[in-house]
Amino acid sequence: MTDQYTFRNPVTAYEQVEPPEQSQPEPGLDSKMMPKADLGEDTYRGTGRLDGRKALITGADSGIGAATAIAFAREGADVVMSYLPEEEEDAARIAELIEKAGRKAVKVPGDLKDSAMCRQLVETAVRELGGLDILVNNAGKQVAQEALGDITDVEFDHTYKTNVYAMFWLTKEALPHLPAGSSIINTTSIQAYSPSETLVDYASTKGAINNFTKGLAQQLAPKGIRVNAVAPGPIWTPLQPSGGQRTQDLPEFGKETPVGRAASRPSSPRRTCSWPQPSPAT
Repeated sequence: MTDQYTFRNPVTAYEQVEPPEQSQPEPGLDSKMMPKADLGEDTYRGTGRLDGRKALITGADSGIGAATAIAFAREGADVVMSYLPEEEEDAARIAELIEKAGRKAVKVPGDLKDSAMCRQLVETAVRELGGLDILVNNAGKQVAQEALGDITDVEFDHTYKTNVYAMFWLTKEALPHLPAGSSIINTTSIQAYSPSETLVDYASTKGAINNFTKGLAQQLAPKGIRVNAVAPGPIWTPLQPSGGQRTQDLPEFGKETPVGRAASRPSSPRRTCSWPQPSPAT
């Protein structure tokens, strides 16, 4: 059986993906990407490390959030999934995978730019799961822009509200429900340390997430609550073809990394894959 425990050379065990130039309207769907991302749905094997845990994951319909939701369920956790209403198609698929793992999946569509929605989301999670002990602040907005002047006030506001404000609102609302032993996990990015010239607003939100995480970790450690951040490099998710990268840059996406590829598309043996040009987005 090939799974996450199989010994493999990470440089040679994964294919080099060259996605074609493609575009989707925000927020993008995994079901319409070419190629689709690998979320571990065929390879991740749980060992019961999260038996009985209750998790709330934002951006759980696709990408890192979906992979996390699948893994958490297979480790034994029930999961509340937060996502935008436009992402229902992807969310339904992930919920089905969670339920196939024998765990409870609760879908909660809504826009995290709304503080009231964030409060309602936590209330729903506590009610539906009977409590809460894992919060994963993963949802993010990223739009590449050539120049600072191209970033509108509205876009800047939406990026910060999605990436930073929602994290603050959700964490603040969740804290009264988190017992000792709970965990808060925030998704940051390599952009916090090495920002791209086309992602000035997005990269700055990731710097804010880093500092929020470090400060809150010190505040909550005496209460037995762990706060950590994960800083991925380039990951092939719907964020990329829906404005997160310039369309012309997609075929080279991730090749600048030391292993020469983006994450989330395993295969064996190694090969270079090109894909048919998709139809223009409608």
